Amino acid sequence: MSEATTTLTVDGRNVGVAPGSSVAAAIAIAANAGQAALVTRRSVSGAPRGPLCGMGICQECRVTIDGVPHRLACQTVCVTGMNVVTGNAAS
Repeated sequence: MSEATTTLTVDGRNVGVAPGSSVAAAIAIAANAGQAALVTRRSVSGAPRGPLCGMGICQECRVTIDGVPHRLACQTVCVTGMNVVTGNAAS
């Protein structure tokens, strides 16, 4: 990874993103690389949910970041060393 890359962990896998990227973007990059599914949480019935509106209104992008649940992935900027756990993570 270059110096111009922010590296964080999504469901136990390292993901490199451009500085200033949102956590939702990091999840999408991980999904595009085949490292993860584009899932941020699970509904009450267990259905996979993912980012929808991209501006924090729909609440579909809630993830756990550094142990804090219900953070909005679309509104959170990635920080080096951040640990993200999605609804796709093994329970």
